[in-house]
Amino acid sequence: MILMDINLPLVNGMQATRELTAERSDLAVIILTAYHDDEQMLQAMRSGASGYFPKEVAPSELLNAIRTVSHGKYAIDDDVLAKPQVASWLINEFATMQENVENEDETFRALSAREMEILRLITRGLSNKEIAKALGISRQTVKNHMTSILRKLAVNDRTQAAVYALRRGWIRLQDTE
Repeated sequence: MILMDINLPLVNGMQATRELTAERSDLAVIILTAYHDDEQMLQAMRSGASGYFPKEVAPSELLNAIRTVSHGKYAIDDDVLAKPQVASWLINEFATMQENVENEDETFRALSAREMEILRLITRGLSNKEIAKALGISRQTVKNHMTSILRKLAVNDRTQAAVYALRRGWIRLQDTE
């Protein structure tokens, strides 16, 4: 059982969840987040999480969620679901969200640790030149990573990428200071 913060220093919690659950199918992960976002919740479940809660969850609720998940069920906010119910819920949520997505082929693509590092520096307002200097890499390498970030997040510019990451809780505002 792992309680996973969605906002980790070098990788986002969903990425870590995806990698951990792919490696160990018996592992249960409950994701904790500062921002409640239906799209993020869907992505968390698609990443292999067994639970999803806001960080403000009451200790007693979190304890109940841990018990629920340890018995092979899924806990999402106040809901307790069995695997077939989760599958049905995911299908319904995905169908609903697809109506609001411009590109229906868009799927979550995990960012690499380096891309997350660059995204964090972008939210601080650093230029490509400043990022290159801070990371000891060339400006062209930063540009290549930026292109990859924009493509993976399906956004048009660095500002949209920063907003995307902040809204999903991948990067906290205090990390940008």
